[in-house]
Amino acid sequence: MNKEVCAAVMASVSDLQNLTNDRIEALTKGHGMTNIGAMCAANAIATELFRGANIKLTDEDSGSLEIDHVLKKGIEAAEEAGACPANAALFAATICYFAGSNAQAGVPAGNRKIGALARMIAGADRTGVIAIPTPKSNNKVSGFAAVQAIYSAMAEGKLTRIDGRKIPLGVAGGPLYGHNTLGEDIGFPEVAMNAARIGTEAMMQAYWGAGVSASPIICAIIGSAAALEIVHPDAFVGEEYGGFFDVNSAYLSGKAACEVAGIPEKLHIRGTDEEYDSARIVGDLGVLLKDIGAPTVVGMMSFGEMLCAFKESVEIGAGFSGGPIMPPLGHMTADTIITLRALIKYGGNVEQAADVIAEVKKNEWLDPEIAAVALNTISRKTEQVRRGLITRAMILGTEGVRSAAIYRRAQKAYEDINAGKSVEEVVRELDLERKTTIETRAAAMLGAMTGHELKIEITKLVGGARRNHPFTNAYYGFDTDADVKLTIDGKTFELKGLGQKVIPDAIFNDKKDLLEIIPLAAIPVSELQLSGHSIINITVPAAVAAAMKALEPKEAAKLAEKGGKGGSAAIPGAREKALEVAKLAVRIMDSTKCV
Repeated sequence: MNKEVCAAVMASVSDLQNLTNDRIEALTKGHGMTNIGAMCAANAIATELFRGANIKLTDEDSGSLEIDHVLKKGIEAAEEAGACPANAALFAATICYFAGSNAQAGVPAGNRKIGALARMIAGADRTGVIAIPTPKSNNKVSGFAAVQAIYSAMAEGKLTRIDGRKIPLGVAGGPLYGHNTLGEDIGFPEVAMNAARIGTEAMMQAYWGAGVSASPIICAIIGSAAALEIVHPDAFVGEEYGGFFDVNSAYLSGKAACEVAGIPEKLHIRGTDEEYDSARIVGDLGVLLKDIGAPTVVGMMSFGEMLCAFKESVEIGAGFSGGPIMPPLGHMTADTIITLRALIKYGGNVEQAADVIAEVKKNEWLDPEIAAVALNTISRKTEQVRRGLITRAMILGTEGVRSAAIYRRAQKAYEDINAGKSVEEVVRELDLERKTTIETRAAAMLGAMTGHELKIEITKLVGGARRNHPFTNAYYGFDTDADVKLTIDGKTFELKGLGQKVIPDAIFNDKKDLLEIIPLAAIPVSELQLSGHSIINITVPAAVAAAMKALEPKEAAKLAEKGGKGGSAAIPGAREKALEVAKLAVRIMDSTKCV
């Protein structure tokens, strides 16, 4: 490796901020997104778990359990990264649940629920499902929809056949109701299932009414949570519903919610292939959520992203951090749960967990190289707040790809500039290479999903689709004018003006044929629109040009960003980052004169 390439590589990785246009320093204190708080909580909880802490809830006659200590550690770590008490409680409880904690345990005296424990330890206020927002996905709604619908149905006598006015004195509120035919065989199952169905359906209707796609998994969990605010959440149910101690009212609420939301019966963790009962997951998370307090929208976004650890995340509408599109770094939370489960599977072996992460990135993303670089960046940023086994494994699993990616770009830039190419041309070629990778892998993935032979070509990608403003004209990520050519089983479709013409036309004129093929274009275009999370195609060539003395750092940065206008420079910020990297590369070169 020559000095110029070495200087550029070292300068490119010297400051994490210069690997991305995302404002990752703000994330360390929870501004805008909260995934670093969730990742810090996971680091803290994993540390306690592999020290041998017992994280099971029991009804033992004691003032505290070991899990209280573990939850406290997770909450403190999340709050260190800016999470408010309710969000910190949500993260710690959810991560403990995926680490193996049960959601609830016990008889009335000694009864414990993981959401309530976490909320009380965090010092968060008790609210209710009515105050819980959904994650933002363009727009967002709240649990109010589920609560309102359930209470309306309740007032109309639609939750159960039992008329409370007829219950005799001595029966109401006691074991003759709660542990016999009236409660276990009739009342509890009917209220749990009917309320969950009504609440889940209401949540989906609310999403649609807000003009956005519904998240089946979030609707089901909130629908279940709203039901469990009413029905006895620990109730035994009749044998027709399942074995004694195996199935309770929470499970039935989860099962009913899953049926309404269309969630498959089984879910599977990426990388480990562990299988989960969807009804159990939804019911348990409903129990957790009903007691957690009032998490914020961004807190719920991190919660939803954790559910992207499931292979079925796209089908269940969990979030974005499970791929195949690489989202902004503030979304990246799914790998936290994947890594946690891999560590548990392999007895805390970081190397084996890292191998799991490496395979997930390699196989499940449109651009595996950039996906690995991005995870490495956010993991390293998290370690500036709280180190631990989770981030260590994620860094180890992506470090090789990141190092090779940066070196390859530096070497190409050095050879091309020596051959007479401009830094602008180098960046443009790197972005074209990435675009081709995305088109090819999107066609392969989507073709496998749909059973069609696909070819995808993005023929136009510029700003200014609807506006004539210097900002949107300069940065295509905000007002994208995209043309896409799709070839499906040999038949070609030209989608011109994807965002401003094709999509509105298909929706408002109910063009079903168009609606079916739009995802084939939208997915690769979205991958490019979000390119600002990783900008090494811009910063590395700028650093090489400056190190070679081919250009002054300021000019190198300017031309590098210009070269990325159809790719990596989708949003502003790359020029400033490239300038910092280029200046540092020159400083490093100056320091090697005597070497």
